[in-house]
Amino acid sequence: MIEILGIVLILLAMGAGLYAVGRVPGSRNWGLGGLTAILGLVGLFVAARSGVYRPVGYYGGLISFAICVLIVFYLEKLVFDEAEKRKHGPTEAPALERWRSRPDIEVRRTTKHVVALALILVAVGSVAFHFLSPWWWTPIASNWGYVDDTIIITFWITGVVFIAIIAFMAYCVFRYRHREGRRAAYEPENKKLEWWLTIGTTLGVAGMLAPGLFVWDRFVSVPEDAAEFEVMAQQWQWSFRFPGEDGVLGTSDSRNISPENPFGLHPDDPNGQDDVLIQGDDLHLPLDRPLKVLLRSIDVLHDFYVPEFRAKMDMVPGVVTYFWLIPTRAGTFEILCFELCGVGHYGMRGYVVVEEESAHQAWLQEQSTFAELLAQTENGAREAANLASSEGKSASGQRGGLAR
Repeated sequence: MIEILGIVLILLAMGAGLYAVGRVPGSRNWGLGGLTAILGLVGLFVAARSGVYRPVGYYGGLISFAICVLIVFYLEKLVFDEAEKRKHGPTEAPALERWRSRPDIEVRRTTKHVVALALILVAVGSVAFHFLSPWWWTPIASNWGYVDDTIIITFWITGVVFIAIIAFMAYCVFRYRHREGRRAAYEPENKKLEWWLTIGTTLGVAGMLAPGLFVWDRFVSVPEDAAEFEVMAQQWQWSFRFPGEDGVLGTSDSRNISPENPFGLHPDDPNGQDDVLIQGDDLHLPLDRPLKVLLRSIDVLHDFYVPEFRAKMDMVPGVVTYFWLIPTRAGTFEILCFELCGVGHYGMRGYVVVEEESAHQAWLQEQSTFAELLAQTENGAREAANLASSEGKSASGQRGGLAR
C-alpha cells in the first residue's frame, strides 16, 4: 500500500509540475527539468526499497524513473531545436515551433543546461540505487571476508571514476556550451593532462589488482592442519568423499569408474578402503575447522560454488583442483554449479549442512565406506549368481520331467 501511495504521489507531483511550468508566467523549462530529476530519484528510491518481492512499488518506481528520463531527454531535443532555429531559421525546428505555438510556455536559452542536468541525474540515480537497493550478498558463512572487502574496494574505485567522468562531462557541456561570437580552440595534445591521466589510471588499476592478488595468495595457501574431503561432479549431480579413520583419501582413476565403483577408487589401495562415500545426499561439514576441498569432474567442466562461502573453483576433467575454507556459521546452504555443463545445468544443485564437530562425526558414522560398498557389490553378484544357478537347475528339472 505504501508503494502504491508513493507512485501516486510521484505522478501527481509530475502532473502539477507540468501544469505549473505551462501556466505560471515567466516559468522556465529548467524548472521542469529540475522537478523531473527530483521525481525520477524518488521513483528510483521507491523501486530500490520495494525490491522484486513488492512488484507494484518496484516496477512502478522504475516506470516513473523511465518517464522522468524521457521528459529530460525531450527537453534536450527542445534545446537542439532552438539551436537549429537560431542557425538555420524557423523552418528547421518544427518541434520547437509546436512548443512555441503555445503562448503560455516560454522557451529560453537556459534549457540548454538540461543536458548537464541529465548527466548529473544519471550519476546521482546510479549511486542512489546502489546504496538503497535491497539486493546485496548473502550473509557470509566462511573465513573469506577478504573477498567481500576486495569487491567493495573495486566498487569504490570504479564508483569514484564513474562519478568523476560524468561530472566532467556535465561540466564540459555547461562550460563550453554554444554562445554567440565564441569559437572553440583546437588543442590536439596536452602532455601535462596525459601524465595526470596515466598516473591516475595506473593507481586505479593497481588499487583494484593488489587486493585481488593478496586474496588469491591466501586462497591457494592451505593451512597444514586442514582436513581434506573430495567433491566429485558429473552431469548432473554431486558426490562427496571423506577419509576414514586413517585420515587419508585413497587414490582414484576415472578409468576405474563403473556402476560398482562410482568414484573410480583403486580396489587394491588400503588407504581407500575406509573412505566414506556420499551419493545423492547432503554434504555435512564441521564448524570452525580448516578444510581443503579437492575438486574432481568425470565428464565436463563444472564449478563447485556455495554463495555463503565466497569461494568457488572450476572442476576440470583429468585435473584435481582445490581451495580451502573455514565454515564459520552453522546452517544449511545451497550448492550450485557455476559452470554451464549441459541441458541439466539448472538442476545441478545440492545442500551443505554446517554443524558442530560432534554432529558431523555422528553423521559420518552413518555413511557407507568403500569396503562396505565392495562387499555389498560382491554379495549382490554372489546372490545373482546363486539365483541364476537355482533357476537353471529348476528349468533343467522341468525339462527332465517332461522328457519322461
